[in-house]
Amino acid sequence: MERSYASSSSGDMASLSGTGTRSVRIIPLQHPSPEKAAGPPTAPLVERVTARLRGMSGEEWLSALLPCSRWMRSYRWREYLQADLMAGATVGVMLVPQAMSYAKLAGLHPIYGLYTGFVPVFIYSIFGSSRQLAVGPVALVSLLVSNVLGTIVDSSDELYTQLAILLALMVGVLEALMGLLRLGWLLRFISHSVISGFTTASAIVIGLSQIKYFLGYEITRSSKIIPLITSIIQGIHDFSWPPFVMGSSFLTILLIMKHLGKSGKSFRYLRAAGPLTAVVLGTLLVKIFHPSSITVVGEIPQGLPSFSIPHGFEHAKSLISTAVLITGVAILESVGIAKALAAKNGYELDSNQELFGLGVANICGAFFSAYPSTGSFSRSAVNHESGARTGLSGITMGVIMGCALLFLTPLFTDIPQCALAAIVISAVIGLVDYEEAIFLWKVDKKDFLLWVITSVTTLFFGIEIGVLVGVGFSLAFVIHESANPHVAVLGRLPGTTIYRNILQYPEAYTYNGIVVVRIDAPIYFANISYIKDRLREYELNASSAHRGPDVARIYFVILEMSPVTHIDSSAVQALKDLNQEYRARGIQIAIANPNRQVHFLLSKSGLIDLIGKEWYFVRVHDAVQVCLQHVQNVTSKKSGSSSNETIPKRQSGYLQSLLKQDSVPELPPMLEPLLHENIV
Repeated sequence: MERSYASSSSGDMASLSGTGTRSVRIIPLQHPSPEKAAGPPTAPLVERVTARLRGMSGEEWLSALLPCSRWMRSYRWREYLQADLMAGATVGVMLVPQAMSYAKLAGLHPIYGLYTGFVPVFIYSIFGSSRQLAVGPVALVSLLVSNVLGTIVDSSDELYTQLAILLALMVGVLEALMGLLRLGWLLRFISHSVISGFTTASAIVIGLSQIKYFLGYEITRSSKIIPLITSIIQGIHDFSWPPFVMGSSFLTILLIMKHLGKSGKSFRYLRAAGPLTAVVLGTLLVKIFHPSSITVVGEIPQGLPSFSIPHGFEHAKSLISTAVLITGVAILESVGIAKALAAKNGYELDSNQELFGLGVANICGAFFSAYPSTGSFSRSAVNHESGARTGLSGITMGVIMGCALLFLTPLFTDIPQCALAAIVISAVIGLVDYEEAIFLWKVDKKDFLLWVITSVTTLFFGIEIGVLVGVGFSLAFVIHESANPHVAVLGRLPGTTIYRNILQYPEAYTYNGIVVVRIDAPIYFANISYIKDRLREYELNASSAHRGPDVARIYFVILEMSPVTHIDSSAVQALKDLNQEYRARGIQIAIANPNRQVHFLLSKSGLIDLIGKEWYFVRVHDAVQVCLQHVQNVTSKKSGSSSNETIPKRQSGYLQSLLKQDSVPELPPMLEPLLHENIV
């Protein structure tokens, strides 16, 4: 009983048979006409965008301009309200002391940390697309601000604060532009190994920079580990026990509460209450004992931030590189967290809308004395674990911060500096991603090397150089992979018409005189030379076949092109050269299963006619059957095969004569059937 196959064109199956061989059936490949090959006319980009905008409904416009309207329309008051209010209040209590701590890390007065946790939080809740992301000051961005501005002006100078606020405006503009221009895909070229290595090294630098509040003496402000350690060792004679004992105690309390908060749902609020506990205990100890060796925050202005235009634009040019760096780090941190939270909560996240929301939040924050803000991993995790369902939790955080600014700042005067330092250190300990390094070592040594290079460079040469080197190596690996794609020799799995990599499936059959090659990448100018080298190598070093006629050389090279998503003009020209080179040596190229776009380009370039339309196939199996018959015919000639043999001709007249044959001759003894008669 014969098995039938549906044709891609007419639904019929063409049959071939040759002298000394049985008939084979192939699916005809429908070639594009010149009109179809040209493809439909493409409308200009402006027209396409205009048409898309005109087709948007009022509801779609509202969702695009105000993403908060998406959750507002479907808000379930009874189910969501209590959870959002509780989560927002929990994270708000956590944000107040953290904001002051991160402002100190950035070299700013603590009030600017509170300002950064106020206006941007409200704005992001309106324009951001994530419903659980907690926006505000974070350790990594604070370190970048301190590291760059410290080389321009002293942190005690008013210009330092002005430049930090100006940075927020510049970062916001960059983020908003990237969102509007839909450029978020650029960040995909930065490997996760780079981010992990950079974050780990930065966390170590942050921890060492904050240890001065534990030791009781000043150390050098630097983003490099050697100057920090040297400064710590040189000032050891000024060591003071009281701040060390107090800071270490607070750090221990914070780590215990964080651990308990992660251990179960009943203790989850301990994690958020940790920073507040350290601040309250530290303030009480200072008010009761008045220790002279413990430095405190000092006076903090009371009231909400006033509207003001950022200053220091004459220094904007020197801040561009820093703004780009902060933008990249902030986006990677925020979008990565937001995507993970969206997946956990079952809604879709628009990365470009997320960039725009972060940008608007930073732009508005800059007009209310905020320095650059972004999504916080620790606060977002607490927000999610506390049951936040919508952006109302973010609005609640902003209300808590507003209340702190209006009524609680007099209470912050006696907060010990070592308590704020303990909050920062406890937060960044979780950023030391040694588990990722262990995982990469087990899974992918190349990514582990990338992790090590980025972290070591960041530690010893600074943040900017560390990021540049990490991104440079990441791009180099991408380019190397693209320029040296995976190319596999295929063989037929026994009893099937499936062809797979012979290295992965050693039992797969290969056939003398034929080599089947699969190119697992787009073919373009950067990798065509590598692909040609591999094809020559496979031709010269063909593996010892176990099936087919006994021939001494290759007659056919079949290219399986289903994984090839794109081919450019350089690759087309190289394939033409390769075809000419093969013809001179009596080798025929056959193409199997090109996709629509590749097929059109091959047709427009004339490569289809150059190779021959009859040498294009829907399936690899069809190509192998036809080529195998030609190889068998060559071996049956009395003259024998030699290196001067011409390329077999597969002409329509020949096909027609074969189609007229009714009988199926027996195969020679040396040729095993491709499949049993009933399933070919």
